[in-house]
Amino acid sequence: MQQVVSERNASTNYDENTKASGLYQALRQTRPRTKDDLKNYVKAFLGIDVPAKRICTEHSSPMDYLWHSFNADFADNAGTNADAVIWANRGGGKTELAAVATLLDCIFKPKCQVRILGGSGEQAGRMYDYLRGFLHTGFENFLAGPIRKGKCTFNNNSAVEVLTQSATSVRGQHIQKLRCDEVELFDKDVFAAAKFTTQSTGSVLAAMEMISTMHRPYGLMHEVVQSATEMHTPIFKWCIWEVIEKCKDRTCSQCPLWGDCGGRAKKAAGYLKIDDCITTMRRSSRAGFEAEMLCKRPSLENVVFDQFDPGEHVKSVDYNPDLPLYRAIDFGFVNPFVCLWIQVDGDGVVRVIDEYIRTRATINIHAEAIKLRTPCSEEKVTATFCDPAGKSVNDITGTSRVREMRAMGIAIRCQRSGILEGIELIRQAIRSGDGKSRFIVSPNCPRLIEAMQCYHYPDSISASAELPLKDGVYDHPIDALRYFFINHQRPAKTTSRRY
Repeated sequence: MQQVVSERNASTNYDENTKASGLYQALRQTRPRTKDDLKNYVKAFLGIDVPAKRICTEHSSPMDYLWHSFNADFADNAGTNADAVIWANRGGGKTELAAVATLLDCIFKPKCQVRILGGSGEQAGRMYDYLRGFLHTGFENFLAGPIRKGKCTFNNNSAVEVLTQSATSVRGQHIQKLRCDEVELFDKDVFAAAKFTTQSTGSVLAAMEMISTMHRPYGLMHEVVQSATEMHTPIFKWCIWEVIEKCKDRTCSQCPLWGDCGGRAKKAAGYLKIDDCITTMRRSSRAGFEAEMLCKRPSLENVVFDQFDPGEHVKSVDYNPDLPLYRAIDFGFVNPFVCLWIQVDGDGVVRVIDEYIRTRATINIHAEAIKLRTPCSEEKVTATFCDPAGKSVNDITGTSRVREMRAMGIAIRCQRSGILEGIELIRQAIRSGDGKSRFIVSPNCPRLIEAMQCYHYPDSISASAELPLKDGVYDHPIDALRYFFINHQRPAKTTSRRY
């Protein structure tokens, strides 16, 4: 009798376990309908507790990104595309979360074609390795074949493939989801080609996700973030405080992180160990820690004008008819032609009030535009300074750009000088030895403001490393500014003659 009862209990337990297993598998195949459902799904089936608390007011949580990526394709979300920029700290889980998003796309979005493009082969392989690990945690039944080195396919005709960092690999792709990991390391030509790869289908929206930290103010990620702001593409940004573990038993006044934390870690719910974050802070530079972990402005270690601060130096400043007006010109055709309008007040503060920047136009077009934009008559312009190279005679026209400008009624002059001399004069105006600033730029000059933050030295050490990089973008507004400082500090010499 006892044996019969034991066998009956064993049979009951087996049936209950089988039923529970079946329910578990059914839940695995059930699409999460809310953000909370998605968080619970990822925790239950992948063992990842995605941080969902936004600590810094201007940031997002990692869960915000994952929900946007997953939910953008379903009927209750009326979007035209699902593009996103993910800007997060080192160790912030960007790559792993992108792999989670890739798995979810392939399971719940039939015929969804996903491609992974990394800033390097190693980076792309890291995201794919995460995906492979996830598939071996009970998702094998979703696969239509073996997991290959750089590609896997699913029963619902979805697929994932790793692309190499080359234009040849990217061109010709027609897919729904492209995840670009460590954009800061991308080749610009490859990134430009990648923008044309995504296409929506009837049920899956096209999406290009651009994922990276931001190392440099002149890097590709900086351009991506600026462009996203203008195009209203969502930016999901988080830093160390969104992913650090909750601080429970530490004395704030004795913690090395206190200066940056200010109690934020007491509210956190992440996974980064506090001791690891302290170690990282101690062995990195301050600029590096702010850029890589706090996601503040990028490191300025390689920037020429590291003392330039938009919060201090960008102010509304208009033309004052009681002050002298100067113009500074850098010539260009394929590269931009630049003209700056500048005034200097009684305290010696240099005020850049306007800019004109244009490519592929002739001198006569520039001259007319400059005269129309000048807020006073030509006779009242104190001086117009330019690039000394503008005196060079063109072999075809037989004249120079300086002569052409003068012929059109713009009195223009120049002096030869070294690049470093002009740079030092600009630096002194931005922040002199006594700590004071004598430099203001109007918001009417967005290209100059950007150049002031991005003008940089070459990344590689070379004999010319003392000279800033001539990149054809940021150097031209700075060159025009240099010509003003050189000529304003060294007025044209006058000579007397006897007749």
